[in-house]
Amino acid sequence: MDFELIDHEYIQLNQLLKLLGLVETGGEANQRIVDGEVIVNKEVEYQKRKKLRPGDVVVFMRKSILIK
Repeated sequence: MDFELIDHEYIQLNQLLKLLGLVETGGEANQRIVDGEVIVNKEVEYQKRKKLRPGDVVVFMRKSILIK
C-alpha cells in the first residue's frame, strides 16, 4: 500500500497508523509502537512520533506501507 504526502514534508508514525485505520485510536497506535509491533525501514521502531518521509517503508500487521 502507498501513502502519499500531499502538502506536507512528513507524517508522524502514530498519525499514519490511525489515519489508515490500522488502529482505532491514537492511544492504541502509541501502545502498539511502544510494544515493538511496528517496523520502519527494516528496524523495530519505538518512537511514537517518528517523522516518516518519502521513501520510508512501514510494516505493521503484515501490511507494508510505502511513504511517497
